[in-house]
Amino acid sequence: MQQAVKVVGIGGSSRPGSTAERALRAVLAEAARRGADVTLIGGADLVLPLYDPRAASAESGARRMLAAIAEADGVVLASPVYHGTVSGLLKNALDHIERLRDDDRPYLTGRAVGCLAVGQGWQGAATTLATLRDVVHALRGWPTPLGVALNTGTAGFTPAGVCDHPHIQGQLTEMAAQVVEFAEAQRALRSATARPSAPVTGAEGAAASAKSAAPTGTVAPAQSAVPVASVPPAEATVPAAAGESVALRAR
Repeated sequence: MQQAVKVVGIGGSSRPGSTAERALRAVLAEAARRGADVTLIGGADLVLPLYDPRAASAESGARRMLAAIAEADGVVLASPVYHGTVSGLLKNALDHIERLRDDDRPYLTGRAVGCLAVGQGWQGAATTLATLRDVVHALRGWPTPLGVALNTGTAGFTPAGVCDHPHIQGQLTEMAAQVVEFAEAQRALRSATARPSAPVTGAEGAAASAKSAAPTGTVAPAQSAVPVASVPPAEATVPAAAGESVALRAR
């Protein structure tokens, strides 16, 4: 039986029950429905020390997040809009991914990443979504074709965790599907390339062995059986001034 792909969701805010985190949970719920093994790293888990490249090792909370990312086949990022861009809480968490630079799959290499931005207005949500996608590119991830910008002025969530705006809910569902499908395809590709080729047996193997054991003779260069005649230089006849003809030999 094929092992389920792992999808980790990272985001939200330090405020419990934030709209960004509820949107992230909706995406993860759909990924789980599609058979993925999901992990949520919410706002409370993202209260980490500022990333310091001079530090010898990461703090325990950052280590847990990095371990989840390293094992993940897909990622979902969700940020509230803070002054037109990604929240400092999420950006700091993404900065910690620098510690995965020497991993077998550095940073977010080979992972589909769904991006989700939540703000009180379309302008901030759109610019934050674009920023998230730029950051994912910089971390060598693959942003899903569909990213979601959610305007809290027009959409919210029911107690059951479903977006009350059908179009936005449809986008969250589709983005989850894209993350899972890409993750499954990438895992299958890695398995195929890592699998050693099977030895050739039976009649086909015997024929191959006989062919490789046969002596190889020296093949003489091919020669033309038809003699090549000597072709005389071309001549052209042009009228002279006195009506005579002069043969001009081509050089």
